[in-house]
Amino acid sequence: MRGLDLLHNPLWNKGTAFTLEERDRFGLRGLLPPVVKEQEYQVERVLTHLDKEPSDFAKYLYLQSLQNRNETLYFKAVTDHIEKIAPIIYTPTVGRVCQEFGYQFRRSRGMYFSHQDRGLFSQMVYNWPYDDVRVIVVTDGSRILGLGDLGVHGMGIPVGKLALYCAAGGIAPHRVLPVTIDVGTNNEHLLADPHYQGTRVRRLTGDAYVSLIDEFVQACFKRWPQVLIQFEDFENTKAAPLLERYRHQYRVFNDDIQGTGSVTLSALLSAARNAGSSIRDMSFVCAGSGSAGLGVCSQIVDGMVESGLSRQEAMSRFIVITSKGALGRTDGTHGDPNHQRPLAEDRIPWINKKVPDGTSLLDAVKITRPTCLLGLSAQANVFTEEIIREMAKNCDRPIIMPMSNPTSKSECTPENAYKWTDGRAVVATGSPFDPVHYNGKTYITSQCNNMYVFPGIGLAASVSGVKRITDKMLYLASVACTNTMTEDEIMEGRTFPKLSRIREVSANVAVAIIKEAITQKMTTKMNGNYTDEELLELVTKAMYYPNYVPLV
Repeated sequence: MRGLDLLHNPLWNKGTAFTLEERDRFGLRGLLPPVVKEQEYQVERVLTHLDKEPSDFAKYLYLQSLQNRNETLYFKAVTDHIEKIAPIIYTPTVGRVCQEFGYQFRRSRGMYFSHQDRGLFSQMVYNWPYDDVRVIVVTDGSRILGLGDLGVHGMGIPVGKLALYCAAGGIAPHRVLPVTIDVGTNNEHLLADPHYQGTRVRRLTGDAYVSLIDEFVQACFKRWPQVLIQFEDFENTKAAPLLERYRHQYRVFNDDIQGTGSVTLSALLSAARNAGSSIRDMSFVCAGSGSAGLGVCSQIVDGMVESGLSRQEAMSRFIVITSKGALGRTDGTHGDPNHQRPLAEDRIPWINKKVPDGTSLLDAVKITRPTCLLGLSAQANVFTEEIIREMAKNCDRPIIMPMSNPTSKSECTPENAYKWTDGRAVVATGSPFDPVHYNGKTYITSQCNNMYVFPGIGLAASVSGVKRITDKMLYLASVACTNTMTEDEIMEGRTFPKLSRIREVSANVAVAIIKEAITQKMTTKMNGNYTDEELLELVTKAMYYPNYVPLV
């Protein structure tokens, strides 16, 4: 590779950081300004450009352009300044990115598998030029954040997610693959949009849909046997069945269900510690009954069982609120609205006879006096002042967790949670919010960001070849994340470590998962006995660091 070819390859391009020796060796003299600039200077220049952009969306477009021409510099900037840049390349900005995807489309990144390509997937995977793919993030675009069906324009999600795998989890960029499966869209606006980049047909359903996903999964594992596939933003009716279909046979993971559940459990472990209690003593009202919401509740139940409760007792601590009200006993008090319609099979175990079916969120809080209010509804402002004040009336340190993304879908703001509890709440959110100043005190609200868990899972799979991602591994990931917190972070009221320490978190999560995998004889690349220190050193050395590699 010489001259312009090197400059035009984003994986190898260094821009003005090419040394004079490299310029001579590869025929670059005269193709660059004569002064050699160090990578640190280039990063500062990137930050200067970012600060001049008028909006987060404009900042995203600038960073996308940078990634298209110099991936090492892009990931260096993201890694070193992740607190500043993560909200730009992922939530909340990525929601608008997906909405604008067709109009802003400039360069293909990742792969698209369409229903028109059926029967060809096993050949198509070889069109991807890299043989050592370790992590694939795939979506069918059916439930993008809280925005709904965006079809192939959901590709912004896998692209953003894998940027975080690289920056936070240390997976090299040539070892990740963003994928969108085009099975059509039911979004009327997109079907009529001349800028839509997908096929203009209604969504594939039933056996034809499952068969298509089967073909994709089989093709990927045939070419890359060690790969981890992460399912992302599949609609509720598809997400849980697909996870159950593949999780016992392949190395797969659903971040909306398992990742959100694991990171929420970590937040609860931290919040319980901050509130001076234990997860064994907690009770919950959960607004939201989709597959992601119920997956989160299941993950919390697993944690409560690990802490010593029976599964029956742990399940009895949950009141789940659907769009029709609480899943409760059929006594006719509210007309039993959930039972009047076909009750989804995954909701049946969450029926709680402590409340009548259809009980409102407010009344559920009044009746059961929970210690934690979970928001997984994607409905803005459903945690009203009356509800949160009711929480505060019955609990010294109520735990308020509005988890829905993006920010516009949050069940309440941290500011209101603190104000309506007179500053006594322990708050964690799904979207990033600024610190809150209330009554002369500053409250730092931790974002319950899946980034604290999923990069470590991918790192563990990459380093040790974990065969399956089990529930026990997800629980241990939660504990590892919580245990990474420092005393100073705990004193600040945080429920997660500072985002600037995300690589340390990912390494600790990976170590916890690898230890469990070795114990269960579920690794393909490692075996034997390792101390925690040895595993941490091994994992840290295996991580990708975005520094320029000498070419001469």
